[in-house]
Amino acid sequence: MKLLPLCLLLVFYALSSPGQHLRPGFDPKEYEELMLITGRQSDTPWHDTYLPAPVSHLVYRAPVTGLHNRWDLWITPDNVGVISIRGTIGEVESWMENFYAGMIAPAGTLHLNDSTDFHYKVAKDSSAYVHVGWMIGVGSMAPDIVRHIKECYRQGIHEFIIMGHSQGGAIAFLLRSYLGYLDDPDMPKDIVYKTYCSAAPKPGNLYYAYDFDDLTRNGWAFRVVNARDWVPETPFSLQTTNDFNTINPFSRIKPILKQQKIPVRWALGYMYGRLNGSSRRASRRMARTLGPTLGKRVHKAMPGYVQPHFMQSNAYMTAGSPVILQPDAGYYARFPFDGKNLFVHHALKPYLYLLHKQYGTGFTE
Repeated sequence: MKLLPLCLLLVFYALSSPGQHLRPGFDPKEYEELMLITGRQSDTPWHDTYLPAPVSHLVYRAPVTGLHNRWDLWITPDNVGVISIRGTIGEVESWMENFYAGMIAPAGTLHLNDSTDFHYKVAKDSSAYVHVGWMIGVGSMAPDIVRHIKECYRQGIHEFIIMGHSQGGAIAFLLRSYLGYLDDPDMPKDIVYKTYCSAAPKPGNLYYAYDFDDLTRNGWAFRVVNARDWVPETPFSLQTTNDFNTINPFSRIKPILKQQKIPVRWALGYMYGRLNGSSRRASRRMARTLGPTLGKRVHKAMPGYVQPHFMQSNAYMTAGSPVILQPDAGYYARFPFDGKNLFVHHALKPYLYLLHKQYGTGFTE
């Protein structure tokens, strides 16, 4: 969309609905509208066959960047900007972004191509590791998103919802963190952000989750999950003794064992060695496969991309205040698993159906 029409639209919405409208807490009607917006984000036409149109208006659709990432800017009737992050589409590179699950540091630089370095920070704690594939997604879209946030702000739009479903939800976590720690003197400090991560996989480790939940505390970020949806259970997660806080009994296991009687020392030492050794070997294998090995294929899809340093960890954890949508007998009759439809509980339709069952709003056809 050209700049002049976008400016005129933003001015119209800013003048038509002044004041603050976003409130903390999960709002079912708000989430329903966001899901309808998400339905217009997909590249597959079947979404429009069962979802009504949102009342918000699309004012900008970004170009495809990174590993087939894209975002939309919508404006609600209440003058709130909605940053809608597209989820996985039917392209190999889009799926590869999900599986490229090596963990990287919470601050650093991603060399995306020969002309683009993306400097990022998504947490204060240096132990807060995050998913490299979805950080590439953030890096490919963030400069454009920041430009549009600034333009919206100049036109009087000071509140934004960040929304994503599936892969879009995972990226929404990291984007919200990125905006929270953005070191940009030109970015206004009084912007209000609210975040909905729908059907989202796990974006990072426990210490990232701590940081995200602190950044968005008091009801400003939610993960919405259908209890039968397997996607929020990904990526593979494996905790080792290296993933605990620095002060823990495992860091002093040898002195502790030496205090025990010899038979007890031998027995406990043997069991601990077996468990700790196997988990560490498995973690190293997962980190290598999902990081550097898969990264070689990412490099082919993104010429000029340079792999970052990977952390030796795979302890993924969920984040955000949970909103759990619990299926009932009627749900299973409506959305049966036929042995092939692996995403039957992951699509927009079952989420909206459960939203209606539990909150009295949502899709009912």
